[in-house]
Amino acid sequence: MTSKEGSFICYDDLGICCPTDPSSFYVMGRDKKPVEIYVFIDPLCPECWALEPIIKKLQMEYSNYFTITTFLRNEIRSLNTHCGEKYEAVVKEMAQSFNETSCRTGMPCDGDVWYENTLTTPYVAILAIKAAELQGKAIGIKYLRRVRESLFLYKQNIAEENVLIECASNVKGMDVEEFIKDLHSDVAKDALQSDMKAAQEMDVEALPTMIFFGDDVDEPGLKVQGLHSYDIYVEIISEILGKKPKKCPPVSLEQFVAFYSLVTDLEISVVFDMTKEQINKEMKKLQIKQVVEEIRTKRGSLWRYKEK
Repeated sequence: MTSKEGSFICYDDLGICCPTDPSSFYVMGRDKKPVEIYVFIDPLCPECWALEPIIKKLQMEYSNYFTITTFLRNEIRSLNTHCGEKYEAVVKEMAQSFNETSCRTGMPCDGDVWYENTLTTPYVAILAIKAAELQGKAIGIKYLRRVRESLFLYKQNIAEENVLIECASNVKGMDVEEFIKDLHSDVAKDALQSDMKAAQEMDVEALPTMIFFGDDVDEPGLKVQGLHSYDIYVEIISEILGKKPKKCPPVSLEQFVAFYSLVTDLEISVVFDMTKEQINKEMKKLQIKQVVEEIRTKRGSLWRYKEK
């Protein structure tokens, strides 16, 4: 027997309440969740981008047990000013990092963006994400995703304000005029400084870093640096809970694509435990129904939801 409670469905047989759709990941329930996860990233970091499928799968399966708070850092400060030969060396290094990460993880990111655009002020893009967050956690997360898609997938110059505004116009429910005003506000700058301070206080030395906290405020958080297999993160949550968490029933593939608007083959593979052949079969069905359209890249396909 199941019953609805707001944006959650409660399963009596499982003894848990699960989100009805992905937007519920960002809706605070009446009860505090037993695990809190701090995620520290640089939006331009390809390794941080490759963490996306893991985060999505955790949310799909165990979001009733934890909340996630994202903190931003600006690691590539040398790009904030044009610096001749040093800049050229950083560009070469970043292009290589993008391509190597894509090959190793399967998450598409095209290093050619560093040769096709002059990304001299990544600070502006990071500040824009904090400005978007002022309109709510869900809006901020969706905007973060749009900015990363622009950089990693479409090779756009996210150091340009017009690109950042275009990203805002592609986030459903976002007030673009308010965003433009907030982009130049001290509030957004203060929010970013707060993120930087949190990283410093928690000794975050590498990105991505995830820190897991339990109910006991006297216990230090468990810090995990870098990119690891999905099972590692589930084990950490289990350790904090003192028991193995119960999985939520999966949302449909169509629901998943509809909420995120654009997803990669790898994200579908990780979240739904599908092979490449299974993905092609299921997504072709949605194509025939005119639910999605396929966008081919160097590293597999992207699937865009077609608004009805």
